Amino acid sequence: QVTLVESGGGLVQAGGSLRLSCAASGGTDRTYDMAWFRQAPGEDRDFVAAITWSGDITYYGSIAKGRFTISRINAKNTVYLQMNSLEPEDTAVYWCAADGRASSYYADYKYWGQGTQVTVSL
Repeated sequence: QVTLVESGGGLVQAGGSLRLSCAASGGTDRTYDMAWFRQAPGEDRDFVAAITWSGDITYYGSIAKGRFTISRINAKNTVYLQMNSLEPEDTAVYWCAADGRASSYYADYKYWGQGTQVTVSL
């Protein structure tokens, strides 16, 4: 069983930056690729980024647009999402997810955090 806890969300002005963190615990019997998804009210859950356990391969959704960077520090069991040049359209709940293989499809992930709200104001 893997427990994921996100942090770092909040209110930021357009053009600003935030760094989300996702701390993982449990699941020491195997390695996990991890990802970030987001969902705005009334919208589908969108893929943001994913990273392999080793950290050497990353994937980004179109919404990342070169503004977001996913990274991880396995010694800290933590995955990060650095978000720059934020726009009001980035307002959403952001979740981290974990499973054995990086994917852009949310249903491929077994473990999810509780989500963290990101609000970008004009």
